[in-house]
Amino acid sequence: MIAVAARAEEAGRREAQLDRAVHEVFSAMMAVDCLPVDDSVVPERETISAVIGLAGALSGSMVLHGGICAAISMTERLTGMAPDGLNAMVCDAVGEVCNMIAGAWKGVDPLLASGCLLSTPTVVAGSSYELFSQRAPLRMERSYRFADCLFGITLFCESCA
Repeated sequence: MIAVAARAEEAGRREAQLDRAVHEVFSAMMAVDCLPVDDSVVPERETISAVIGLAGALSGSMVLHGGICAAISMTERLTGMAPDGLNAMVCDAVGEVCNMIAGAWKGVDPLLASGCLLSTPTVVAGSSYELFSQRAPLRMERSYRFADCLFGITLFCESCA
């Protein structure tokens, strides 16, 4: 019972850290509130995902995923320019947002801040793809809303020191 309660407490702490990191990035970099929501991200026809690898004290990946409309809104808020649909600027912006969130999230925990490395982002966009991690026994999923846009973040962990 104690081990289960400790794991639940740890999961709640990590979720709160992620919520704080998302809020900080959106507030500081895009001047918009971004809050966790209970809604699940409903797949749109065109979607985009940015993947950041985690290695060291925490092994796994963080994935930011959502529809093209959310990605375009992130890009416009981040750069001050309105992109004409999905393009390299949108992919770069979504990758950078995921990178900033991953950095802010791991930066809260001293063990992760110094002992967990981040990969460069990999961005996948299209209408027919699925990302999954076969070896990830620990998984945390959160959904967020800014303005009228919804996106999700999934954390896959293979091991955690």
